This record gives sequence, C-alpha cells and structure tokens, in this order.
Amino acid sequence: MTGYAVATSEGAAGTLTIEIKSVNSRFLDLQFRINDELRALEPDLRAAIMAAITRGKVEARLSFGRKVAGGSQALNSALLADLARLQTEVTKHFVSAPVMTVAELLRWPGVIEEAQVGQESLQADVAALTATTVAAFVESRRREGAALEAMLISRIDAMDVIVKRITPLIPQVISQFQQKAVERMQDALGLAGHGTPSTLTRQEAFERIRQEVTLYGIRIDVSEELSRLSAHLTETRHILKKGGQVGKRLDFMMQELNREANTLGAKASVKELADASMELKLLIEQMREQVQNLE
Repeated sequence: MTGYAVATSEGAAGTLTIEIKSVNSRFLDLQFRINDELRALEPDLRAAIMAAITRGKVEARLSFGRKVAGGSQALNSALLADLARLQTEVTKHFVSAPVMTVAELLRWPGVIEEAQVGQESLQADVAALTATTVAAFVESRRREGAALEAMLISRIDAMDVIVKRITPLIPQVISQFQQKAVERMQDALGLAGHGTPSTLTRQEAFERIRQEVTLYGIRIDVSEELSRLSAHLTETRHILKKGGQVGKRLDFMMQELNREANTLGAKASVKELADASMELKLLIEQMREQVQNLE
C-alpha cells in the first residue's frame, strides 16, 4: 500500500527530519537517504520500519540541519595559526602574492567550528522521532487499507450477485440440454418415427441415449463450482473483516476463485454461464491487483 509521513524535531543543535513514503509492492523493499553523520543510525530506523510493515517499496529520509546561531560556532584558532604561518612562508617566495582576506579565511574549510552534538543525545532524539513518524506512516497505510477493503467488499458483493443469479438456472439448463440431446440422438439413430436401427433394438438404443445424455449432463453441471465459489467468497469476506496480515491469505483465495471461474467457463453450455464466467474473472482480476498490495 502507499503511505506517507514526515515529522521534525527541534533541538539545541539543529532540526531532525524523518520522512517515510511507500508505493505498492508485493515484497518489502527499503531504501534510505541519510546524512553521512547519521549513517550509523540507519539500522535502528530500518528495524523500526520492518517491525511495522511487511510489504511495500519504502523510501526513508533522515536528515539533520544544524542551527546557525551565536554560541554554536567558534573559530578554529589552531587552523588560523597554521594558515598564518603558511601565508608567511608563501610570501617569502612570492613577495607580490596577495594576503588572504577575512572573507576568504572564514570560507576556508574547518575555520569555523560548529558545536558538537553528542551521539547518544542524537540517537535518543532520532529514536523518539522514528517512533512518531512510523506510527503516522502506519496510520496513513491503515486509512488506505480501509479504502481498499471497501473496494474488495464491493467486488465480493458483485460476485455474490452473479452466483445467486445463475445458480437457479443450472437445473433448467441441464434439463433443456438433456431434452434437446435426446431428440437429436433419436433423430440420428432413426428413433424419431417408428423405425428402429438395424444393429440395436429400440430399448437398447433408448438406454444408450439415456446413458450418454446423463454422462454429458454431469459434465456440464456447474453446481459444485458455484457452491465452492460461494464458500470462497464467504471466506474472503471473513479474512477481510478479521484484519491483520491478510495479503498472503487473500492471494491464495484469489487463486481459488479464479480456478472455479475458469472451470465455470469451460463447462458453460449456454451464453448466460459463459457471460457470468467472464464477469467473475474480471472482478477477480480487479481484486488480485489490489490484494497484492495488502499486508
């Protein structure tokens, strides 16, 4: 699922910022953008995120902006003394060389010393801010999960309607098929009138017709498939309502639903059943795309 959270913390030495965002992914993929001075704190941030989620492509950013204020900076006297000595040595060889200005000296790396931040204090601040940010991040994903649940429930309801619509048709479809099949086979065997085939008695021919029609009627009977579809839909609804980490269980249920829908299509002997199979498979595919993003 997608999610986003950002939090900041103001301290005496500067501002900490943690930003976490994620996009859909079947697996957990973590990427970090962290200041070099905070790189040692990456394992703690990683552990906090992994403890909270199991799916998603996640990018986490941890940054620290130091304050520029009086008392937090000082001149590096030792470095300034070294620069003065070096400048004197240079002018001995290059008399006309210009002297460094104050602005140039202040821009020299290391001349201005920033106040040091204690690592333990910084680690504690990051830990507290991490907890706040991860909690907000999980909440944002929970809100999206609720929206996805509503969408999935609507698809389940639509499939329930389809199953209930076609279930009463099955006995009628089988009966109509058997009647037409009997008539066609009678015509083919010459039993429609008074004549009888030369190789079979009339009774044997009728028995053969009855057996063939019964067997084929069994093959096109989709009552069991519809019963299993209803059971799978009930279980899918139960999984969603129960909550928790439902992603893998729903993945499995999508496979089962799709198997029954395919079988229904393969056995379809009338247009109504074939159309129902296509409708079911379309709804299942819509669910499958979203289920892969759920925890």
